[in-house]
Amino acid sequence: MPSSLQLSLVNFKKGSYIIVEGKQNADHFYIIRSGKVRISKEFDVVEEESQNLLGPGDFFGVISTMSAHSHIESAMALTDVSLISVHRDQYGLLIEKNTPVAIKIIMSFSQKMRFLDEALTRLTFKNTARIDPAHLFKVAEYYARQNNYNLAYYAYARYLQYCPSGEQVALAKERMAKIHPYAKVAHLNPNPSDFNRIYPKDSMIFAEAEPGKELYIIQKGSVKISKIVDENEVMLALLKPGDIFGEMALLENMPRSASAITLEDTTVLVVSKANFQRMVQTQPQLISKLTTLLAERLWFVYKQLANSLISEPLGKMYDALLLHLEKNRVQLVTGESYTFDFGPKELVNMVGLPVAQAPAYTQKLFENKKLKVLNGKITVTDLDEIRRQAEYYKKMEKIERSRRQGSLQNR
Repeated sequence: MPSSLQLSLVNFKKGSYIIVEGKQNADHFYIIRSGKVRISKEFDVVEEESQNLLGPGDFFGVISTMSAHSHIESAMALTDVSLISVHRDQYGLLIEKNTPVAIKIIMSFSQKMRFLDEALTRLTFKNTARIDPAHLFKVAEYYARQNNYNLAYYAYARYLQYCPSGEQVALAKERMAKIHPYAKVAHLNPNPSDFNRIYPKDSMIFAEAEPGKELYIIQKGSVKISKIVDENEVMLALLKPGDIFGEMALLENMPRSASAITLEDTTVLVVSKANFQRMVQTQPQLISKLTTLLAERLWFVYKQLANSLISEPLGKMYDALLLHLEKNRVQLVTGESYTFDFGPKELVNMVGLPVAQAPAYTQKLFENKKLKVLNGKITVTDLDEIRRQAEYYKKMEKIERSRRQGSLQNR
C-alpha cells in the first residue's frame, strides 16, 4: 500500500458517463466535489430511496471498487462535475487521514444492505419478515419443530428477555422447561468484556429480531446466516474464517435481520459498540476489510435482485449457481469440475422456489448429466456448462420480455 495519500482530481463534462454498468476491473471510486451525478441500472428492481441523484460529499462506485467486481451501476454527469478519485489501494490511508469519510461509507453500506436485504425478501418470497422482538417466539417454535433444541432454547430465552409481557410468555417458559435437558446453549449471558468467544457446533450466536450489540469476526470455524420466512429456513450466506458479520445491527442500532448459527466449533473476535469508534481510528486495516466485505455482500445482493427478475425457475437456478461462481472468483474453465458448498435444498431456498414446485425442477436440473449431488453438495463436471445454461435462459428471458413489451405497444 502507498505510504502517503495521493488523491487525484478528475473533471467530467455534462452528459459524460463516468462509470458504466458491467465494465470489469473497477479499481477507483469517486467522491463528488461539485456538480450533480445520476446513478442508473439496467433493471431497477427497487427504488433506492432517492439515492439515484448525488451531489457534493456523496460518493459512488465504492461497492464495485472495494469488492473488485464489475460495476453494478452507471454514473452520468448531470452537470459539469469535479470528482476526487480514490484508488482501492488508497482506501486504508483515506481511513487514517479522514475517519468521518470512512464512517460515512460504512454507514451508507450498512443502511443500503438492510434496505436491499428487505427488498430481496419481499421480491423473492412475496412478503417481509417481521423484525420486532415478538418474532423471536416464531423463530424458537420453528427450531423446536425441527428438534433443534439448542437453537430453540436460545430463541425462547431471548423472547422472554425482550418480551417479558408478551402474549406467549407462559408457553415459552413451558417449552423451555421441556427441552432444557436436551439443550446446550453457549454464551446466553456473555461477558461484554470478552474479545474472544468459542461457540460449539450448532450454537446460535444471535437470533433474528433480537437487538444487536456486537459484530463478529470469524477466527476459526464457519457460520450460517439464515432467516425464517413462511415457516421455512432460508440460508442467506455461509461464512468462513476472516469473514465479518453482525455489523448492520451494531452500526444502525436496529434488530438483527437474520440469525447466525455455527456449523462447527467456531471461535469469533467480538467488537462492541463501545470499542467500534476506537477501532476505526486505531485499526484502519480492519475497517478497510469490513468495507471490502460489506461491498462484496452488497454486490452479491444486487445480483440476487437481478436473479429475482428471471421468471423461468430452471433459469433462476442456473443463474444462482453462476452467481456463486462469480462471487468466489472461480474461473469458468471448460471440462473443470467444481463442488459447491451447498446442496439442492439450499439452492431451491436461495431462488425462492415454492415448495410444491421444488422436486420437479430439482429433478429437471439434474437431468443435465454434467450436474450431480455428492455428499449432499452440488457438483458440476464442466464449469463452463453453468455459464452456457445461465446465458441461454437470460437470452430467452430477454426475448420474452421484448415480445411482451411489443405486444403491449401494439395494442
